[in-house]
Amino acid sequence: MADQGGDVAIVEAGAEDIDLLVPLFDQYRMFYGEPSDLALARQFIGARLEQRDSVIFLALGGGADEIGLGFALLYPSFNSVLATPIWILNDLYVLEGVRRKGVARLLIDEGRSLAEETGATVISLSTKRENQPSRRLYERLGFTLDDDFCTYLLRLG
Repeated sequence: MADQGGDVAIVEAGAEDIDLLVPLFDQYRMFYGEPSDLALARQFIGARLEQRDSVIFLALGGGADEIGLGFALLYPSFNSVLATPIWILNDLYVLEGVRRKGVARLLIDEGRSLAEETGATVISLSTKRENQPSRRLYERLGFTLDDDFCTYLLRLG
């Protein structure tokens, strides 16, 4: 799958894209307060690509000097109440210098296409309450805030 948006191409990432993905994933983790750890980023992204347990879309720009502009990482899952497959848009990141230029929208659109092609009925995502720019984008794209359910986490490590 590839989508052209101006000079941005959205591709499904493969093992050959790991060197473009690792710094983006590291910056994503730092955005959420984690320390930089390129080795951890490489191990995690490499495992996702090798195990094929997720789909990673990569936004590319820069023409001949191809650079990674952002990524979306989606995990397949199921909704037992709906009895249907769903996708969890777990991670979305766009480089600070190219934000507000439609890259995130292109990545989300590609995720939506994947969900529709695979018969999913929902794309789920979460973000920090304070992340107002992202929340506004999600709402413009038709995502609605779920006020019915509370999310709890049990940290195991």
